[in-house]
Amino acid sequence: MTDSQATDQAPETTGVGTPEQTGTNPLAPAPARARTAADVVTPELVAQLTKGVVGSGRTANHTPFTGEKLADLPESTPEDVEKAFKAARAAQQLWAQVPVRQRAAVLLRFHDLVLARQAEVLDLIQLETGKARLHAHEEVQAVAVAARHYGRKAPSYLKPKRHAGAMPTLTKVTELRHPRGVVGQIAPWNYPLELSVGDALPAFVAGNAVVMKPDTETCLTALWARDLLIEAGLPAEVFQVVLGDGPVVGPEVVRHADYVSFTGSTRTGREVAQGAAARLVGVSLELGGKNAMLVLDDADIDKAAAGAVRACFSSAGQLCISIERLYVHESIADAFLARFTERTKALRLGTSLAYGADMGSLVGERQLETVKRHVEEAVAKGAKVLAGGVARPDVGPYFFEPTILDGVEAPMSVCTEETFGPVVSIYRFSTDDEAVDHANSTPYGLNSSVWTKNGGRGQAVAARLRTGTVNVNEGYAPAYGSVQSPMGGMKDSGLGRRHGSEGILKYTEAQTVAQQRLLPMAPSLGMDDEKYAEFMSRSLKVMKAFRFR
Repeated sequence: MTDSQATDQAPETTGVGTPEQTGTNPLAPAPARARTAADVVTPELVAQLTKGVVGSGRTANHTPFTGEKLADLPESTPEDVEKAFKAARAAQQLWAQVPVRQRAAVLLRFHDLVLARQAEVLDLIQLETGKARLHAHEEVQAVAVAARHYGRKAPSYLKPKRHAGAMPTLTKVTELRHPRGVVGQIAPWNYPLELSVGDALPAFVAGNAVVMKPDTETCLTALWARDLLIEAGLPAEVFQVVLGDGPVVGPEVVRHADYVSFTGSTRTGREVAQGAAARLVGVSLELGGKNAMLVLDDADIDKAAAGAVRACFSSAGQLCISIERLYVHESIADAFLARFTERTKALRLGTSLAYGADMGSLVGERQLETVKRHVEEAVAKGAKVLAGGVARPDVGPYFFEPTILDGVEAPMSVCTEETFGPVVSIYRFSTDDEAVDHANSTPYGLNSSVWTKNGGRGQAVAARLRTGTVNVNEGYAPAYGSVQSPMGGMKDSGLGRRHGSEGILKYTEAQTVAQQRLLPMAPSLGMDDEKYAEFMSRSLKVMKAFRFR
C-alpha cells in the first residue's frame, strides 16, 4: 500500500473484469531465495505434528497459493472422536487438580515460545490460508496477548469469591468455579492459530481438557500450536485433535462435549446450538457478519481511507469482523472515494513467505466463486466497479483483486449476504440517524466502525450500533485486541463472548456454597411461625434502610 495522496476527483468506474484481464493491482516483489512449501512442510514436520491426531483414515490439505497438496493427514471417524473424548476425560481429572497458578504458568511459557518461534507458524499460516505475512502476524499477536492475559489474570478470575449472605454475619457465602470437563471446539480455517488455540487457552487454564476439530485445510497450524503447548508443559492427553469433514466429525464433537465452542457460519452455528441444546450443554458461537463502517462528515478523510483499506482487505476480507458495507457522508463521499480507491488499487498482491505483500489469496474455489458471483450479479444489476472486480490467476488460482462497488442496492446479494472476501459496497448518507439505521438493518451484529474527529460523537454513535464490538477511528483491531473486554456478536452473529472474564468463566460451572451459622433460617429462640415472620419482615426493612445489597 502506498501513502501517495489522491486528487478529490471521483474515480472512474469500470465493469467487472473478464478472465482475460490481468487487473491493476501490482505484484509484491519476491525475495531472493524465498522459502517454498516443500522447504516448510517436510515429511518430518508432518509426522511430528500429526502423531497426536486421533484418526484411522487418510485425508490431505492444500495450499491456496498454488492449489497443490501440502500434506497427507490422518482422518477421524466417529469412533475416533469417541476415543479422543475418552482419553481427554481421563486426563482432565488430573489436570483439574493442578493449582491454577501452575496451569497459568503453562500459558506464560507458551507466550514466550510463540514469539520466539513465530517464523515457523507464520510460514504455516501463509501456506494454509494464503494470507499475506503481516495479516498472519495478527494471529501471533492475538494469541500472545490472550496467553499473557489469561496467564496473568486466570487466578483472579477463578479464585473463590465471597458474597453477602441471606442473613448478615450469620450466612457465609462463597462462589466457586469448577471446570466443565471436556470442551469440544470446532475451529474455522480463516484464522487457524487465533481461532483454534486462542480460544482453547482459557479453557485449559480453567482446568478443562479440549477436543478440537480444526478445519482440515488449515490443521497444521493448530497442530503446531498443540506441539508448542505441550512443550510449555500442557499434558498431551489434555489436548486432543480430530480431523475430518465437518458434517461427519462436527456433530460427533457436539455429541460428546461438556461444552461447545464454535466459530463459523450462522447456518452451521444454528445446527451446533440445536445439538448442544438437545443435551442441555452450554455453547458459545461466533458466527457471520455483514459489518458496517460509518465515515461521518467530520472524519479525517486520509486516515479514514487508509483505515478502510485495513478494515476491508486484511486477510483478503476473510475475517469475521471485516468491513463489507461502507457508509460515507454525502458531503465528503467523492473526496473519500478518490483516496480510498487509489490506495486500494495500489495494494500489492503476492505469494511469498515473507513480508511485502499487502494482500494474499482467497482460501479456495468456493470462496472465489462466492466473490465472483456477488460482484458479477451486482454489476449486471447496475453497480459500478471503482477498483478491482477481477480474478488474478496470474498470481494464484484463487486470487481476486480488492474490490470497491458503488451503486449497490437491493436485491443484489452483496447487499445482505456475507461475501467473506475482498469486496466492499459503498453507500451514501446525509444524517447520522440515517447511517445508524442502515448499519443496523441487518440480521447480523458482530462488528462496526465509526470515523470522526469528535470522540464524544463517535462514542454516541457507537452506543447506537447493534454490534458486539464497535471501533472508533479504526476498523477492528482495537476492540479485538483489548482482551480484558468481551468480544462477540449480537443477533445472528452469535452467542457468548471470548476474552475478558466472560471468555474464561464460560468454561466453568459456578457453585454457590452457603454456610449457616449460629441461628437457622427457621423459627428459633422460642419464636412461633407468626413471630418469626414478623421478625424477618422487620429485618428486611432494616436491611433496605441500611442499604444492604
